[in-house]
Amino acid sequence: MSSIMESVVRDKSLAPHGRLKIDWARQHMPVLNRIRQEFIEEQPLAGHRVAISLHLEAKTACLAELLRDAGAEVAITGSNPLSTKDDVAAALAESGVTVFAKYDPTPEEYKQHLMMTLETRPDLIIDDGGDLVSILHDERPDLLEGIIGGCEETTTGILRLRALERAGELRFPMIAVNDAYSKFLFDNRYGTGQSVWDGINRASNLVVAGKTVVVVGYGWCGRGVAMRAQGLGAKVIVTEVDPIKATEAHMDGFSVMPMAQAAAHGDIFVTVTGNKRVIASEHFSLMKEGAIMANAGHFDIEIDKAALEEQAVQKRLVRKDITEYEMEDGRKLYLLCEGRLVNLVAGDGHPAEIMDMTFALQTLSLMYVNENHQKIGPHVMDVPYHIDEQVSSFKLASLGIQIDDMTEEQEEYLASWRL
Repeated sequence: MSSIMESVVRDKSLAPHGRLKIDWARQHMPVLNRIRQEFIEEQPLAGHRVAISLHLEAKTACLAELLRDAGAEVAITGSNPLSTKDDVAAALAESGVTVFAKYDPTPEEYKQHLMMTLETRPDLIIDDGGDLVSILHDERPDLLEGIIGGCEETTTGILRLRALERAGELRFPMIAVNDAYSKFLFDNRYGTGQSVWDGINRASNLVVAGKTVVVVGYGWCGRGVAMRAQGLGAKVIVTEVDPIKATEAHMDGFSVMPMAQAAAHGDIFVTVTGNKRVIASEHFSLMKEGAIMANAGHFDIEIDKAALEEQAVQKRLVRKDITEYEMEDGRKLYLLCEGRLVNLVAGDGHPAEIMDMTFALQTLSLMYVNENHQKIGPHVMDVPYHIDEQVSSFKLASLGIQIDDMTEEQEEYLASWRL
């Protein structure tokens, strides 16, 4: 299959190294491999064009190549300027997938790559953070007519989608993949929990045990980050705005307090809220010498970088992914990865076995949209439960794990109001 347009990558010579990364990831993604075997024979996406905006690294490449093998023409770009792996992008561009992505592009290049991906005129999309959907509705309504529908990967993107739907302006169906049980129970909790600390440890090369970690937000990602911090030997404080989640954090054994109080205690701060300025100007003055801040939310808005710059009297890069800010009183505060996703900028993102399930959800949900878009209409819908169950069933089968089935008598009992 020929590419839709010529790919834009940083260095094509990096392709062999990128291919090794993709092949390693694929070896550890048995659910996607099972789906691939079916799709190679059935070609369910023949004649379709798929546009993808995701963190462009090895596991994502496996998803893109699966959709290619299902018969689609695929164009992909990155969903974060610092998470694209140039070697993976080069390898993917050699495989019949059209790629518009470079690590650390200028803001203009980043926007151009999103635009170019949409200018391939897709009819199906996979989005991460809502960028493709926002551009289609805001800047390129001329491309809306051909869109059948798509899927959204993250909490942040789903918030934007639901706001668009409430405003009555959403023009096509989108499936909220992030809200599937097989996504948030595993990807958000175990994937984020492991990959965030992988990124922080790689960036800082400091011990976690004995330190106080402040986890800002106790959704499923926050749960994972807090759980892994505790496992590494840290004392954990949780800050929250939701009383139910705060109660859960307390019962899980963590200290709970407002950020105005937690700011003075933390050695390491991790933001996982999807909201803006959750660590703000008033908190920097309370932080202790050497406090480290990292973000694991989709956009670099959770830590108020502008206020940090304004309060600092000096700024310097002290390690590849660590910026030091010297405050007026001599204290030094540290920001990891420019406030962008620490697990993908300083690390390799979620483990392959985790993304195997998430990208299987993406694939099967995209098929569902393709087959049912007229029935769904312009609506944000949950992943159908049978898809959720199917992905977890495939995962169990890949692990050689069997579970019980209910008897017909048991099913009848649960379906009846009689004892």
